[in-house]
Amino acid sequence: MRSLLGAVLLLPLAAQALHFYFESNEKRCFMEELPSDTIVEGHYKALLWKEEAKEWATDENMGIHVSVEELATGHTVVNTRGPPEGRFTFTSHDPGDHNICLHSNITGGWLSNEHIKMYLDVNVGSSKHDTETDLNHVTTLTSKLRELNTKVADIQREQRYMREVEATFRDASEMTNTRAVWWSIVQIVVLVGAAVWQMRYLKVYFEDKKLR
Repeated sequence: MRSLLGAVLLLPLAAQALHFYFESNEKRCFMEELPSDTIVEGHYKALLWKEEAKEWATDENMGIHVSVEELATGHTVVNTRGPPEGRFTFTSHDPGDHNICLHSNITGGWLSNEHIKMYLDVNVGSSKHDTETDLNHVTTLTSKLRELNTKVADIQREQRYMREVEATFRDASEMTNTRAVWWSIVQIVVLVGAAVWQMRYLKVYFEDKKLR
């Protein structure tokens, strides 16, 4: 029988899907170098070879064991067993090589092993989300928005004041123009009255002179 440790394959896994074949008594491992605080998401799907039907098919009785180990510290960050199709997620705590291993719970018979086809899609994401930085960023944006709102309110208040000043100046100008018009009319009336009075006075004066 083949060793349970299997072969260790050095393959880049960042945002890459692959498939491979192995026996039911084998363990397949993939080494990936990760920075610290990096999110890794994996999706797997295992198919079992059905000799009678001559095809790969899902066997609900088959379970897949997934383990992830930090080689530098020996710390196991994932150790789970799931159905033939499932997902696993972990976050690297320390930078360095991480060993991702998969094997099934099917052991096969005394003289033969079951053949398994495994689809594996591992996505290495960006660094872990920094909530504190986001909060500080949101706080900064909030402060800037408040400053902008205050400036907009000041501008609106100044515009209202300018409109009020303009309205007051317009009313004063209209009143002044109205007074100037009435003053001109009064002056014209006074001049006309004075002229009429002078003409009548001169007429009476000259008539009086003739009578004498």
